Amino acid sequence: MSNSISKVPVAINEPINSYAPGTQQREDLLAQYNKMYNQAPIDVPMYIGSNRITTNDKKRMSPPHDHKKTLGHFNSGSAEHVHQAIDAALAAKEQWSNLPWEHRAAIFLRAADLLAGPYRYKMNAATMLAQSKNVFQAEIDAVCELIDFLRFNVQYMTEIYSEQPGSQSGIWNRLEYRPLEGFVFAITPFNFTAIAANLCAAPAMMGNTIVWKPAETQMYSAQVIMEVFQEAGLPDGVINMITVDGPIAGDIVFKHKDLAGLHFTGSTGVFRHLWKEIGNNIEKYRSYPRIVGETGGKDFIMVHPSSHPAEVATAISRGSFEFQGQKCSAASRAYVPKSLWEETKKILIEQVNSFKVGSTGDPSNFVNAVIDERSFDKIAGYIDYIKEQKDAEIIAGGTYDKSIGYFIQPTVVVTSNPKFRTMCEEIFGPVITIYVYEDADFEATLDLVDQTSEYALTGSILSKDRYAINLAMKKLENAAGNFYINDKPTGAVVGQQPFGGARGSGTNDKAGAAMNLLRWTSARTIKETFVTPRDYKYPFLG
Repeated sequence: MSNSISKVPVAINEPINSYAPGTQQREDLLAQYNKMYNQAPIDVPMYIGSNRITTNDKKRMSPPHDHKKTLGHFNSGSAEHVHQAIDAALAAKEQWSNLPWEHRAAIFLRAADLLAGPYRYKMNAATMLAQSKNVFQAEIDAVCELIDFLRFNVQYMTEIYSEQPGSQSGIWNRLEYRPLEGFVFAITPFNFTAIAANLCAAPAMMGNTIVWKPAETQMYSAQVIMEVFQEAGLPDGVINMITVDGPIAGDIVFKHKDLAGLHFTGSTGVFRHLWKEIGNNIEKYRSYPRIVGETGGKDFIMVHPSSHPAEVATAISRGSFEFQGQKCSAASRAYVPKSLWEETKKILIEQVNSFKVGSTGDPSNFVNAVIDERSFDKIAGYIDYIKEQKDAEIIAGGTYDKSIGYFIQPTVVVTSNPKFRTMCEEIFGPVITIYVYEDADFEATLDLVDQTSEYALTGSILSKDRYAINLAMKKLENAAGNFYINDKPTGAVVGQQPFGGARGSGTNDKAGAAMNLLRWTSARTIKETFVTPRDYKYPFLG
């Protein structure tokens, strides 16, 4: 028996490989990519308890940039598999929650080291293949951010457990941080492998058991996530991965008395629907489910006249077009003063026209394919709409082709209407709309930024004027949960910029911070009295 109070390794951010030409890392990653591209098609099972379940309903997986290629299949499940996953999570709950926290920590710290070492290139390659991320975008997401989530969350867990109340003479007060009573349902998106893993791992780290529904377009890297967790020693039943249609799963999960929480990243519309489902079934639950969600965004870049045009252009081109604009934080609207516009426009068009677009197998491609045909058609529909309007003009890009892959040319739109459709609606693709304002209207334009969108995820201010920066911070206080000064509005780092937004962008519970882990605990206060009274009479009665 150990009576020690353990200190975990101090978390530091995982170093990012550059994958520059001539590096060994670049050669090794591309070799792994080509190996996985050319291997026999894989068959991804569902993970339910100790079982690896396959079905006769196989769904094809293909690279978005090469959609005729078959990478493999995943197995589509039914209502029966949802019931099995819930039962497996509940069956594993007692033993997992009673495991000393040091052992839970060790599992996820081991998973982090496996990702940093033997699984690094496999995880990156899976994300490059099935989610069409280039080498750098895969590295910062699928490996580095996920490693950071695992390591920093272990550190945050110990900080939470260490937070204890004071005690007066004769008594001892303490807090016990219990897992939630029941199971947690995790619904995860295609665009970040790290988010998919963290939405399962964060509640599990705190002693909860999980039913996980990944996005169908993320199944290839989801399989690798499960491989890593299994090799790290995660017991069966702690994280149960199912591939079942959303309405079928939801009809069972949201009516189950033991639903303890929802950990969600996805669209605002879906999240609102699920919240209503939980509300409509509230009397059925053993306790009030915790609801944590990060949803949509209409992220902005606000530019002050004191800014440098090259910095503005680069913030727009990087912030809007990395990973094809499919980041929750990607800039999709910008406000540029008239005095800077011509020079900014010139540099921006030069940058965008220099982008190489193509397969992730060629690291020289800055832009790759959007995730699937449905997304392609939606974005193409926006571009077609823009072309028909008199108050908007496409100054770069505006073309698309899905004959080989789902390729959308990065598109820059300028509008004279600050409430133009693409200034307001989430597109989730490589389209940025710019409104040019009169320099004297800087403060009024800040109000416009705040009032144009229902979302409040990320945004940035570019300015050399400190008074202007301060004004923007005040005016846009509620317009972005992650606010950037003199930078693009993307690239949050675990342990440095906890991520999340409010308004239509979610519950702002900040992934990558202790406050998120707190949502997956249910504290019990314990008061112990050392000398128990034997007479009811208080002194005032004498």
